[in-house]
Amino acid sequence: MSKNYDFNVAYPTLRPSMMGANAVCASQPLAAQAGMKMLMLGGNAADAAIATAIALNVLEPSGNGAGSDAFAIIWDGKKAHGLNASGRSPAAWTPEYFTDKGLDAVPTYGWDAVTVPGAVSGWVALAKRFGTLPLTTLAQPAIDYARNGFPVSPLIGRLWEIAVKKLHDQPGFMECFAPEGRAPKIGEIFRNPALADSLELIARTEGEAFYRGELAEKMVAHCQAHGGALTLDDLANHKADWVETMQQSFAGGSVHELPPNGQGIATLIALGILDKLDIGSQPVDSVETTHLCIEAMKLALADLDQHVTDSEHMFFDPQLFLNDDYLAERAKLIDRTKASDVTYGAPRPGGTVYLTAADSSGMMVSFIQSNYMGFGSGVVVPGTGLSMQNRGCGFTLDPTHANCVAPNKRTLHTIIPAFAQDADGKPLMSFGLMGGPMQAQGHLQLALRVMLYKQNPQAAIDAPRWRINGGRQVAIESTFNHNTLAALRAMGHELIVEDPLGGHSFGGAQVIVTNPAGGYLAGTESRKDGQALVM
Repeated sequence: MSKNYDFNVAYPTLRPSMMGANAVCASQPLAAQAGMKMLMLGGNAADAAIATAIALNVLEPSGNGAGSDAFAIIWDGKKAHGLNASGRSPAAWTPEYFTDKGLDAVPTYGWDAVTVPGAVSGWVALAKRFGTLPLTTLAQPAIDYARNGFPVSPLIGRLWEIAVKKLHDQPGFMECFAPEGRAPKIGEIFRNPALADSLELIARTEGEAFYRGELAEKMVAHCQAHGGALTLDDLANHKADWVETMQQSFAGGSVHELPPNGQGIATLIALGILDKLDIGSQPVDSVETTHLCIEAMKLALADLDQHVTDSEHMFFDPQLFLNDDYLAERAKLIDRTKASDVTYGAPRPGGTVYLTAADSSGMMVSFIQSNYMGFGSGVVVPGTGLSMQNRGCGFTLDPTHANCVAPNKRTLHTIIPAFAQDADGKPLMSFGLMGGPMQAQGHLQLALRVMLYKQNPQAAIDAPRWRINGGRQVAIESTFNHNTLAALRAMGHELIVEDPLGGHSFGGAQVIVTNPAGGYLAGTESRKDGQALVM
């Protein structure tokens, strides 16, 4: 047992931190098993992550699918590598494309919400660069579950039922996900044989069928039949990009996030602000610590909302937001005694499934993919089982805003993987949290608890969380101390107290940390269906 992590601290949970030489954490138990199977076959953490990711698009269609986007951070044993497998807008998309249709915003559902799906390119890119097993092997557990069926787990079943009520009129949705005219019941066996065939084709062709072949043709034909803009060229021109991570020093180590178009930069801004405020001098669950974290995150989110989009279209270099002088100026805006109304700064030069895997060689993978809002756009391509994301609705039609829609542009993205190193530059933690705008906020809270306060990963996950809704409004879990809640209200925070088990608005986390005694410590969300497996 590690001397560095506190195993005496705990919050209400049924789970301890798991320990082993290899680890896989995912939001669905059968998906975690698919990843662990690859490790048992002699594969590495990259193989395990890919198999888990492909399985999740079968087992958890409420959060992702082959029509998703994906991002990853891979620690290869010496260095962190970033992977941006998010898709761009169709070439025909401009503000006028939507206003000419009488729209004042990009739609939330239907083909006009669909950007080019990037997840498949992410699986392929990760497998080619870091994997050791064939993609056909990595996809096999998912194919088996799609063809032979799987029992619908509790949280996914509840989300599925909500989606059927909302998306029943979207093209292809009911035929694929509610063939009996209703959502499958919890525990019921669900099969998706069309998706099994598609995954076989994707694996066998290493994604070519999806972007340039049979599946691409089916996607485009269905899109154009329903008035959408996606073309074969849009799909064929897509590629996943290997990128350098962005880093922010914190608690003697450093936290890695991917550069925009993701929201991970907000986590780094907030951590940088907290580093100026003597964070850590008070207990982690104290009024003082919670207040400072909320205020720092509000400032970071203001910058995110105003400035962040596809990095090629940003008005400021993303690195400027982490400039030491800029962070110090932002920190001065925080009042230690009361909640503030904040706005964005202007730096000058000077919706989701998350999984993580680690192996005994030292490789660690932080991976996330998502359809955005539940089942995404609601669109399912007939005969393929391919459900399409709705990332397009993240764009604005305001031509003065950085995130205004434009041809072949990546929108601001909510899904973000994270990674951390210790003071010696060694790998410390692969972590992530699902839940739309909760993700950057959750990353901060997990980094704070594990890196600064040395909480064991399961305790850090089980601890009560907060979520900024906008302005001074903060949703906060009812498991916080009631005196703390009263004190935060007295400081001007407009609190909405929520039951952590009453929904999924505080996200679901998975964390793997390195154990100084050897191997890994793993934790997974006890509020959800997730599972951590070690061996």
